[in-house]
Amino acid sequence: MATRRRSTAKPRRAVIVGGVRTPFVKAFTQFLALDTIDLGAAAVKALLERYPVPRAAIDSIVWGGVILPGASPNVGREIALDLRLPFSVEARTVTRACASGLQAITDAVAAIERGDSDVIIAGGSDSTSNAELKLPQEVVRTAGPVLMGGKAGPMDYLQVVAQLAPFTSLIPRIPKIAERTTGEVMGQACERMATRNDISREAQDAFTVQSHHRAAAAVASGRFDDEIAPVQTPSGNSVYADGLIRADTSAEKLARLRPVFAKGGTLTAGNSSPLTDGAAAVLLMEEGAAKALGFTPKAAFRSWAYVGVDPADQLLMGPALAMPKALERAGLALADVDLVDMHEAFAAQVLSVLAMLRSDAFAQARLGRDAAVGEVDPARLNVHGGSLAIGHPFGATGARMVTTMANELVLSDKQHAVLGICAAGGLGAAAVLERVG
Repeated sequence: MATRRRSTAKPRRAVIVGGVRTPFVKAFTQFLALDTIDLGAAAVKALLERYPVPRAAIDSIVWGGVILPGASPNVGREIALDLRLPFSVEARTVTRACASGLQAITDAVAAIERGDSDVIIAGGSDSTSNAELKLPQEVVRTAGPVLMGGKAGPMDYLQVVAQLAPFTSLIPRIPKIAERTTGEVMGQACERMATRNDISREAQDAFTVQSHHRAAAAVASGRFDDEIAPVQTPSGNSVYADGLIRADTSAEKLARLRPVFAKGGTLTAGNSSPLTDGAAAVLLMEEGAAKALGFTPKAAFRSWAYVGVDPADQLLMGPALAMPKALERAGLALADVDLVDMHEAFAAQVLSVLAMLRSDAFAQARLGRDAAVGEVDPARLNVHGGSLAIGHPFGATGARMVTTMANELVLSDKQHAVLGICAAGGLGAAAVLERVG
């Protein structure tokens, strides 16, 4: 019987060469005329200008998105075609709600490390401004067979009209970020989390102020200069900066806002992430290929983890399960990492997850551990703000976070960062980055 020899070759490692994003702006404002493909193409174009990899060396695009265009849902491939990349650059589009951008990146990392590719562009985009309005399914089921059948006559059309009367069902439905299984919008679910975890309105507003102030400080210091690229709109205007950061916000200003998800609730438009348009792209390479092409890697992925929870329980608690799992896979404890970056869907969601991480009871009940994961030092958490201030284009946020943390590891001479993202459907995502070099 033959004995299989163990390979002595050095394992392949995917590295982050760099990332670029568009400015993130409030939905229905400056990027109204740009759909998710346009925004994605703008981010990838800027990425290739800043990191001029030979086009022939690009193997693939892996793209994340949530609000996908019905006629062209493979946004990644449309980006490659719009930018006239070689036809050999294959592409796919993935969706994991708010973690779609991170999913695209970890898919790309896995492909590189198993030897499928050497150079991949990964990221995500979304345009809430261009979300498609859907006709009710009753209309589709009634009119579809006639309109699509190809042999309909006048009487068939009259019969459809009669069936649809009194026509109130023809009114398009406004899209809602609601759970299909529970009917709750995300803010309602987070209101329940805030109550269950004893998160006060004052604590939420204070965390929101910190997010805005830190993001504003990052802008003022030039920290975002290397990751934001201007975008020219069809009207000829150029958008250079994020449009949602408020350097002058305060707890007093936020306290004047009314609850929006429940009467007497604590979640407001101020302490919830806003509807946002934008895109972010990351250039990933096999480490040897990056050096051969003359690029200096910034960071690599040590581990990642994805989890699911009951949407009817605590919908947005996923990071409290995913982050410990990713840290364990990386062989690290929470105290070992230098930076913690969490997606801020709502201030109450982040504060709830932090409470879970420092709870012995939560660790015992949900993680099978004897003691809490640990306390997150506020000085290490979201050091340049987060989605509350910067905005949240659903498919782009994960790629924004990876870009910012990879840059921060280099600029601040740190070694490790852990990322955490909550997502619709009761999903959670996490990843551990380590500095290269």
